[in-house]
Amino acid sequence: MKTFAIAGLAALLATPVFAADPTGLWQTPTRSGQVEISKCGAGLCGRLVSSEGLKADPALKDVNNSNAAQRGRALKGLTILTGFSGGPQEWTGGSIYNAEDGKTYSGTITMDGDNTLKLRGCVVVPLCKTQVWTRLR
Repeated sequence: MKTFAIAGLAALLATPVFAADPTGLWQTPTRSGQVEISKCGAGLCGRLVSSEGLKADPALKDVNNSNAAQRGRALKGLTILTGFSGGPQEWTGGSIYNAEDGKTYSGTITMDGDNTLKLRGCVVVPLCKTQVWTRLR
């Protein structure tokens, strides 16, 4: 019986651990932002679902966009994460749009367990900032 238990434990420990799936609804640490991350082709993308600003004014526009032609587009539902590829632990090569300053940054998403991800955005390396997002669902 002991041999069977030890063999079973060894088999369990040898089973590969799969990284958490980054798709779902995530809470950002700033302005009560909520971003829905989903699969877009072979990669990941994310759209802004809610924020303090959108709760106050659901028709809020992208007024800070560096491209004047895009300043009239709605922030609600706006794709702010694009082009992330890789996985299952780390997704790289993506772009992060920051509606607060109207600029786009290169980014990386790293899963840190089932319910936490780290989003790293860079102007140019080493000028980067990392945010920790928490899964809502």
